[in-house]
Amino acid sequence: MCLKQKHEFEVAMTCEGCSGAVTRILNKLGDVKFEIDLPKKLVWIESDRDVDFLMETLKKCGKEVKYNGTK
Repeated sequence: MCLKQKHEFEVAMTCEGCSGAVTRILNKLGDVKFEIDLPKKLVWIESDRDVDFLMETLKKCGKEVKYNGTK
């Protein structure tokens, strides 16, 4: 069994539209739990997928993404 980790990403979101785009993209994955903090521009994703996959997925929203590590 793979342990689900909670990963923190910094995403250059500036408005509700940005966080909405992130939400739509992550909902498509189906097997992830996530939280978005728009004022702090942070996204936490709980998943057993690898970080590179999550980064590439987040980049699909067209925003700059930075990985901050596990929380």
